[in-house]
Amino acid sequence: MSYVVTEPCIKCKYTNCAAVCPVDAYREGPNFLVIDPNECIDCDACVSECPVEAIYPDDEVPEKWEHFIDLNERLAEEWEDKVINETRDPLPEADEWASTVGKENQLQEEW
Repeated sequence: MSYVVTEPCIKCKYTNCAAVCPVDAYREGPNFLVIDPNECIDCDACVSECPVEAIYPDDEVPEKWEHFIDLNERLAEEWEDKVINETRDPLPEADEWASTVGKENQLQEEW
């Protein structure tokens, strides 16, 4: 099992979760974070740090976001050189996007 970042993170990118990860499992994209399932040790440290409740164990991801399991795996591989393990400022409009639903079309995969 590993943890998965889901839609609420898109266009927010709060990084408190990455800063507490003991194994540097987080990868950073332009407007989203993912967890590398091959690095995640299922410690649960990141879940409570996410202010938008975007992180779930892979066996508890809400059905509407189950495809984020594969998305995290694919993007973690694509962004393998984009390890993030520190707190950074969220995206400029993060607070405005935090409660927005249906924003998957806003995900940027390319830098």
